[in-house]
Amino acid sequence: MNHDIHIYTDGAAKGNPGPGGYGVVMELVGTPHKKEFYEGFRHTTNNRMELLAVIVGLEKLKNPNMKVLIVSDSKYVVDSVLKKWVFGWEKKGFAGKKNPDLWKRFLLVYRKHQVDFQWIKGHNNHPQNERCDELAVFASSQKSLSVDVFYEKEEEKLL
Repeated sequence: MNHDIHIYTDGAAKGNPGPGGYGVVMELVGTPHKKEFYEGFRHTTNNRMELLAVIVGLEKLKNPNMKVLIVSDSKYVVDSVLKKWVFGWEKKGFAGKKNPDLWKRFLLVYRKHQVDFQWIKGHNNHPQNERCDELAVFASSQKSLSVDVFYEKEEEKLL
């Protein structure tokens, strides 16, 4: 498939769980147009941030049915989609699965586009992946961090 958009993503969490953030770099294929996004959260996990980065990238697309390549260093995210695990989890109502709130949100936006995934090794000098990592780490280190409401409520239930 020839892609209209390349979305590069990364997530980070200090302590896992701990302060975290995501970074996204979006490139319009065949043009110099590029956008970057990031956000930090006061208490979350690396996997949540990896998945949220993909969701945010897809949610930023303005037109439906875009041909998108997501490039991620997260085996958690890439394998869950490419090996079709997430679709089985959905059929079972995400029973016993982590991050059901984000997976449901992912599936809503994923189905609006034609999405391919590519896994790359992290911290391997891939320019866009390195930039996403910088954004995610920067986001997680901000003084004012957002609240990952679902995650913090789930943690409260365990206490």
